[in-house]
Amino acid sequence: MSAASSLFSEDQFTCSICLDVFTDPVSTPCGHNFCKNCISKHWDCRAHCDCPNCKERFKKRPVLQVNTLISEMASRFKELEQQTAKPGEVPCDVCTGTKLKALKSCLVCLVSYCETHLQPHLTVSGLKRHQLIAPVENLEGRMCMKHDKQLELFCKDDQTCVCMLCTISDHKQHEVVPLKEECEGRKAELGKTEAELQQMIQQRQLKTVEFNDSVKVSRENADREIAEGVHVLTSLRDAIERRQAEAIKVIKSKHTLIEKQAEGFIKGLDQELSELKKKCAELEQLSLSEDHLHVLQNLRSLNAAPPTKDWTEVRVRSLSYEGNVRAALESLAEILIIELEKLLPKTDLKTAQQFAVDVTLDPDTAHPELLLSGDGEQVCHPKYNDVKKKLPDTPKRFSTALCVVGKQVIFTGRFYFEVQVKGKTQWVIGVTNESINRKGPLNIEPQNGYWTLGLGNENEYYAPAHRLYSKSQTDKVGVFVDYEEGLVLFYDVNAANLIYAFTGCSFTETLLPLFCLSSNQGGKHSGGKHSATLNICPVNRTE
Repeated sequence: MSAASSLFSEDQFTCSICLDVFTDPVSTPCGHNFCKNCISKHWDCRAHCDCPNCKERFKKRPVLQVNTLISEMASRFKELEQQTAKPGEVPCDVCTGTKLKALKSCLVCLVSYCETHLQPHLTVSGLKRHQLIAPVENLEGRMCMKHDKQLELFCKDDQTCVCMLCTISDHKQHEVVPLKEECEGRKAELGKTEAELQQMIQQRQLKTVEFNDSVKVSRENADREIAEGVHVLTSLRDAIERRQAEAIKVIKSKHTLIEKQAEGFIKGLDQELSELKKKCAELEQLSLSEDHLHVLQNLRSLNAAPPTKDWTEVRVRSLSYEGNVRAALESLAEILIIELEKLLPKTDLKTAQQFAVDVTLDPDTAHPELLLSGDGEQVCHPKYNDVKKKLPDTPKRFSTALCVVGKQVIFTGRFYFEVQVKGKTQWVIGVTNESINRKGPLNIEPQNGYWTLGLGNENEYYAPAHRLYSKSQTDKVGVFVDYEEGLVLFYDVNAANLIYAFTGCSFTETLLPLFCLSSNQGGKHSGGKHSATLNICPVNRTE
């Protein structure tokens, strides 16, 4: 068949109309051949019949006759074409001209055979004893380079394939086993590795779903934030219309960052999944191979899992629905404080209270004139207490300002606590950088590491650069911190209203709760006016 194929080319069996090998070839009176269906359709759409090749015109439509010889040759050519080795397939080493696909390779002859040339190995008694395997390339690589003998053993000491002569020379006294025995043991190891890879693939697929779900939740919450922001801003359009687009832009930009983070993680997972699936497919193909030498020679490079990242603790944080738009609007203008309080529902405080923590005062930081309770939840400045306790003057202790900080640190996530201020006419409460200088007067400004709310003149709340007038004084103040979002919010707990909000803060270090018993942070105090106690109280969530 291979000899015959060298005498003919595909062009000789190709229809000039469909440019494919003949199907039901017929001959025209001029001697040219076409597929029966092709020439019939060609003539059906024309007023006269002519030959598409030589253009000879026929007076009447010829009666087409099947060309038996061409039909048989075309059929044989199709069969031959199907047997021809395609790229990636092992060709027959014996075929001349067109190389047919090999069916088997002989480890004795070191030759690969097509169906025709394999027949002697199936019929001749001497050749029947030869070892045939699935067709493989590079049969020379199966021979020992030193002894020119077939590699049929495996040296466990040197972890390499050897021939029989190697066992009495270079590998003498080494533990040597047949290739099949070693291969079967290694295939068992491949199964374990494949199972591990499958588990890694599953974990990464689940992680991809988790990241996509996080993005979905973030998008939904972002939409809710935008809708709420539009509603509030519309109510105050004349005063803060230009802030509406800005608020939406902030929320969308936060979600965009989350989405980009998730896309980066998913891209990393997709890359690892691709590598793992590729490695898994290679292992599966290797485990099915009957070629022992091929398995062992490729095992070392395929047995180890590709380098991957530990995704166990990786999370995509969704944009939280915390009413950030409403909090931001509180800081726009002092004249809108009362109106904004009416628009803010109680869910803001309720949400903040979900992140309540137990705060206790650190006695090592308290000003010497302050008196702390044994449980660390109360602090006061006793009336006419001008005598300082003899306490070590450490860098942590406030020396001038009547202040103390809490033991609990804030460096991530959300944090909420409440302070009873009933009866106190002057106080400052909030959070501060742990690294502040505690010696001398305090310059309480955000740029100096302070985010606080104070009360002075009995009914005048104030934050840095802002005076917030109120008709009534609150009995209890709630302080909420969202470290990642850069928020510090102050609530009137009894009225469930927002008093003041710091937004867009950029925290760069650990924060501590701050408590000051006088609005005058130079250390001057005025008798009994601020002698009442500040109490850190347990949080009773607002219903």
